[in-house]
Amino acid sequence: MGETEPTQRPHRVRVNFGADRGGGDNRPVTSTAATSPAPGLSLGSVHVDTPVVLAPMAGITNAAYRRLCAEQGAGLYVCEMITSRGLVEGDQHTRDMLVFDELETVRSVQLYGTDPIYVGKAAEILCAEYGVAHIDLNFGCPVPKVTRKGGGGALPWKRGLLGQILEAAVAAATPYDVPVTMKTRKGIDEDHLTYLDAGRIAQESGCAAIALHGRTVAQAYSGEADWDAIARLVDHVDIPVLGNGDIWEAADALRMVEQTGAAGVVVGRGCLGRPWLFRDLAAAFAGEQVATLPTLGEVTGMMRRHAELLCQHMGEERGCKEFRKHVSWYLKGFAAGGEMRRSLGLVDSLAALDALLAELDPTEPFPVQELGTPRGRQGSPRNRVVLPEGWLEDADGSSCRLQEDAVEITGG
Repeated sequence: MGETEPTQRPHRVRVNFGADRGGGDNRPVTSTAATSPAPGLSLGSVHVDTPVVLAPMAGITNAAYRRLCAEQGAGLYVCEMITSRGLVEGDQHTRDMLVFDELETVRSVQLYGTDPIYVGKAAEILCAEYGVAHIDLNFGCPVPKVTRKGGGGALPWKRGLLGQILEAAVAAATPYDVPVTMKTRKGIDEDHLTYLDAGRIAQESGCAAIALHGRTVAQAYSGEADWDAIARLVDHVDIPVLGNGDIWEAADALRMVEQTGAAGVVVGRGCLGRPWLFRDLAAAFAGEQVATLPTLGEVTGMMRRHAELLCQHMGEERGCKEFRKHVSWYLKGFAAGGEMRRSLGLVDSLAALDALLAELDPTEPFPVQELGTPRGRQGSPRNRVVLPEGWLEDADGSSCRLQEDAVEITGG
């Protein structure tokens, strides 16, 4: 097992990783069953048995983490975001990110771009050379270094430009029968909302679905996600809408689908340090009444599996370094002391990791106070979103050509 370079197009009919859900136990402690569980999710030629998508997260959703999550339950697992210019110009870092696990038969990639020509060419490369099954376009990133150049969550303000980019991607992917979707936010801020127009444009451009993060760019990851906006978008378009924001437990996903009518959910920060969330999601959408509450021993087993997969894909030295960022998420709420956490944050080999994990109490119960609480970055809302000069003066932007960065490592 390890990195695989694309040589031919993988089979793309169904996504089903449900046969292998190892690690941890399922205890019927809370009811997460829907009265009428949602069916699978169809995105053009791609069918997902469980209507759940792993959101691409920079430095997180690499091939190892996607494999780890896929071992827990069915869903669609999206590669880290790459830039269209970087791919077209052959940037090595961008190419290095396009690595897929050997069992990853359905390849899903999120593409960032602000220029229709670059985006179209990049979509062609992904389809022809990397055998991707699904392309998602990022129009939701709230990071200032992206929005100040008109990218990410700022771009949908330019309705004409948004349409040109989507049309270019769809035109490039259609001959390969690869569906194109887009992810966006409510808008720049509450005074400059774009999501309803974005949904209409996505539908008119031939997109297979649109995902909406129920926050504005100004909110970033603060506050609460507006699920009512997701419901309004569902009523506004005929293509599937995926809801994103504040899904911390499987019950949240069912509640979002029920309240909004969304065709599925996109899960990001909620799975940090908790890849077994995808097991709960698969079970919940299947109508089962389960929730995973692993002991610390079971969590350390998941940690070891995660580190092992990283090392198999990246080599032991780099894999262990990549694993360090996940330690605090896995141990959130557990009693592991500061010295232990510091040591795990410096681990440089699997042997060292094994020795440290062996010192933890395997019988310690899961900290139930952590259930339903936010994970990962939150931050504070911004008083002003950084935008290109005069950006808000023109809401069309058909003739606008923005300079793309060759490398951008973020998400939305």
